[in-house]
Amino acid sequence: MTQARSLQRQLIKSSMLSSMLAGVLALLIFLGLSLYHTMHIHDEIMDEVADMLLISDITMQSGNQIDELSEEFLIEYSLNNADFNLLTSDQFEFADVVPVNDYAVFWHQGQLWRSYVLEENNMQAQIYQPMSLRLQDLGSSAAVFVAILGLLWLLQWGLVRFAIQRQFKSLSLLSQNIQQKSAQDLTPIVSLQPEFLELQPITKQLNQLLARLDQSLHAEQRFTADASHELRSPLSAIQMRLQVLKRKYQDQVQWVQDLQPIQNDVARSTQILENLLLLARLDPSQADALAKTECDLHVITLEVLQALFPFIEDKKIVLDVALDAYIVQGNRELLFTCIRNLVDNAVRYSPHASTLNININASTNRLCISNQGEPITDEVLARLGERFYRALGTKSSGSGLGISICQKIIALHHAQLNFSANPRGGLTAQIQFK
Repeated sequence: MTQARSLQRQLIKSSMLSSMLAGVLALLIFLGLSLYHTMHIHDEIMDEVADMLLISDITMQSGNQIDELSEEFLIEYSLNNADFNLLTSDQFEFADVVPVNDYAVFWHQGQLWRSYVLEENNMQAQIYQPMSLRLQDLGSSAAVFVAILGLLWLLQWGLVRFAIQRQFKSLSLLSQNIQQKSAQDLTPIVSLQPEFLELQPITKQLNQLLARLDQSLHAEQRFTADASHELRSPLSAIQMRLQVLKRKYQDQVQWVQDLQPIQNDVARSTQILENLLLLARLDPSQADALAKTECDLHVITLEVLQALFPFIEDKKIVLDVALDAYIVQGNRELLFTCIRNLVDNAVRYSPHASTLNININASTNRLCISNQGEPITDEVLARLGERFYRALGTKSSGSGLGISICQKIIALHHAQLNFSANPRGGLTAQIQFK
């Protein structure tokens, strides 16, 4: 799963990276201009020293000014007339260097030097200066520039972070408005003021989605109400006919006894219908709205087995039952429906004369239903619970809705429903209560 990234951090990061890139580019331009300016100034000093050598009277004290400049700017010089040396600086070490007219850069004794040669009236002035002096001046300027640039970056980071956080308050408010929406509140999202142009399409689409969802929920509620009425009516009619038959044949005890289970099944079907219709309207996040009482799973499971006993007996299935008394807070009819669906599935997919294990362990808060049958593949396990899904090759009839209904019932009871393959073949369904 791809890790979510913070848009706010990305904006701050992008802003700072672009600023730093611009700052580095400005630093390079500054270094280039500073290098050019430094070279130009020092070259002019070298040219001035050369001019002073050519016009100076070496027998006078006018050379003092040249010495001051050479000491200040680390300049070495030499004045020659043809092959005869007239004047040199105190530490002149370039006697073996072949002079090059005008300005040049060369390597001498492990150091980079700048040279300048000026000839006039058979007089030649040679000026030498180490490049390290110029680079030192350039480095000092660059250090000051970098320090100022760092302070500006720090200031910009604070301002950008403050500005983006302030602007993101609108997004946070919009997110809160969306998060507060529920099935009971699908009113349009109110646009924030001032409204950002980029958020207008998002808000518009969300409001259209909420409107369509509201229409769908109202349509579902109407359908649920109509279905409830249409299904309740025939069940009520059957219940009334059963009561009439019981009164008519009240003297025949065997008839009354035979009609009583049918009447119980109709009453239970009516109650199940009411709960299933309620289930269709409930969201698992609203489980607290479900009516709950203390329910004994031991008793409910025995009632399920009694209701399904004809099918169990018909397939000659052997029951291996170990039921602890276990009380849970829940909706009795929905829990009956859930356990009935799970046991019914286990019976349907069990071979003839196989064993069906049902276990309630109060110490582990767990109910397990395990049957025998064909080995379950990982693909089938992964798709269990999908509505209308039935494994290929299944001969038993069914709608493919039973497990989906069970999962929703268990979610409403804050429990967990897990499925695993039985090592002996078949499926194990496990309900884990908290």
